Amino acid sequence: MTGIDPRGPRFTASVTAVLLVAALLTPPAVAGTLVAIQLLFFLSGVLLGVQHTPTGLLFRSLVRPRLSPPADLEDPRPPRFAQGVGLVFTAVALTGYLSGATLLGQVAVGLALVAALLNAVIGLCLGCELYLLGLRVARRP
Repeated sequence: MTGIDPRGPRFTASVTAVLLVAALLTPPAVAGTLVAIQLLFFLSGVLLGVQHTPTGLLFRSLVRPRLSPPADLEDPRPPRFAQGVGLVFTAVALTGYLSGATLLGQVAVGLALVAALLNAVIGLCLGCELYLLGLRVARRP
């Protein structure tokens, strides 16, 4: 298994946060479209791995060449799991927007936004922490 640059998921979280803020600030029809785009980004992260998402490719081609090499690489499995958590929240949000339950959509977007901001700003990946907690629980007799 090849490790990933830990700055890549933080970059991705920053882009996610921008999309989700835009979704909260626009009319429901536009918000639904933005959430659908983010859902596709999360889906690609789950299916292909975080390094192969549109934002991962952008990071690798435009951002990382301008940075010094990372001090160490991280396991891609926790961020991939986190993409799955984000996928669930954006699926709920999109369902809310499409069904006319705008408040449900906004709440789900707001929760996903908090997680994205925590990762982007301070490097705390809630989905990654859930993954690690699940590993600890699964290993207990």
